[in-house]
Amino acid sequence: MKVVGGEYYRGIDMKKMRIIMGMPIEIEIVAPDAADIFEKAFDYLVAVDRRFSTYKDDSEISRMNRGEVALPEVSEEMRDVFALAAKTKRETHGYFDIRRPDGLIDPSGIVKGWAIRNAAALIREAGFENYFVNAGGDIAMNGTNAAGEDWSVGIRNPFNVNEIVKVVRPRGRGVATSGSYIRGDHIYDPHAPEQKLNEIVSITVIGPDVLEADRFATAAFAMGERGIAFIEQLPGFEGYAIDKDGTATMTSGFAAYIKR
Repeated sequence: MKVVGGEYYRGIDMKKMRIIMGMPIEIEIVAPDAADIFEKAFDYLVAVDRRFSTYKDDSEISRMNRGEVALPEVSEEMRDVFALAAKTKRETHGYFDIRRPDGLIDPSGIVKGWAIRNAAALIREAGFENYFVNAGGDIAMNGTNAAGEDWSVGIRNPFNVNEIVKVVRPRGRGVATSGSYIRGDHIYDPHAPEQKLNEIVSITVIGPDVLEADRFATAAFAMGERGIAFIEQLPGFEGYAIDKDGTATMTSGFAAYIKR
């Protein structure tokens, strides 16, 4: 089971961690000669942060929010993210929206999954088949770990982050968790932005890839107690939600991923 932190080189297994986008990002590759691709993947994620961070005054998104550059003039990456955000808004009936209540644009709810999917693609395109990329609970993986077993992922207890309540084996699919227990109230319901989201405290989604899991996990959390039902009706997705009372609800196919 994966635990974030540290760097090591152990025979055919290499793992490195960097703090990027304000969070620990861990990459593990089962190969003896992966040093170069680690740096390429981390450099890519640093570049994404430089472009999309709302905390950097010179980022492209900050310049857009100040009206210094318009959408037709921005980078291709920015246009891609805006198109994904618009698609997700339509598919979630408006529960995903990168425009904040104050009118500013914050694409962080989709950029993390998008960036991790792209970083994983860089690793795969370099010829590495067995890898695990974890950015604050948004996870892309492929193949097997150094022991030749399926990668496993622990779902944390939002009331005690040192406790794991479920361990799943996604078998190459993407995983994303949205919640308020680590980053606070950073997600809101676009239909009622003044209301605090307190019905559920976390929802974990397994989807076709990390981007798909991430964008729908964010929207499902914004839906509150209805979010798990939304995931249930999405073909190819499964979810596990924990409410404010500590009660867990899972979709009908989620049990197939639980490690026995």
